[in-house]
Amino acid sequence: MTAPPGPDPTQKGQQVPDPLPTLQVNDVHKSYGAHHVLRGVDMELPPGRLAGVVGENGSGKSTLLRVLAGRLAPDRGTVAYPGGLGYCPQHTVLNPAFTVDQHLRFFQVAYDLPTLDRARELLDVLGFAGYRRHRVSALSGGTRQKLNLTLALMHDPPLLLLDEPYQGFDWETYERFWDLAAELRDRGRSVLVVSHIAFDTARFDVLWRLDEGRLADGTRGPGALTGRG
Repeated sequence: MTAPPGPDPTQKGQQVPDPLPTLQVNDVHKSYGAHHVLRGVDMELPPGRLAGVVGENGSGKSTLLRVLAGRLAPDRGTVAYPGGLGYCPQHTVLNPAFTVDQHLRFFQVAYDLPTLDRARELLDVLGFAGYRRHRVSALSGGTRQKLNLTLALMHDPPLLLLDEPYQGFDWETYERFWDLAAELRDRGRSVLVVSHIAFDTARFDVLWRLDEGRLADGTRGPGALTGRG
């Protein structure tokens, strides 16, 4: 005898629980010697949000993303994400002797991907599919950054940590990046972007400002008011 089905939470009168956060950060501190960079950072990012972190130069934005990505250990505090992540650092970390295609195949093995379909799609979206056989040493700074971003996105992780990912992009590619970020958000991915460009802030659903080592509470941005967030 089978048990009767449980209540359907989507029925009227039943409250659907909020989804679990893609990223949960509690009381994170980081210092370099006597210089306190992060002084108790708290952050929660649910699925399907395009979020931003802004702040003055030297405020610790890149340090924060390195801690969130696991590249730098915090002095104290916790960072938790139940799924995988993709991290695009501010400065490219590429092998100048490898071609674009060799980088893709190396990361295909690292990510255990059956195909390169998603990577090739990203090459088309970012407008550098014609450079697949070019060595990194022959690429412009903007094209290197496109490859850097592609490597962070090609395994389609639920959480994306992007540190000024559009450095060196021309205007068309810059706009393509934001279209891509919105598409990822609309597919339920959590996208966290560090930015220093003032007019970028209107694109975010949630915005934090890093000041004196602490994050101001995430505020709902204009993106959330258009039905996208």
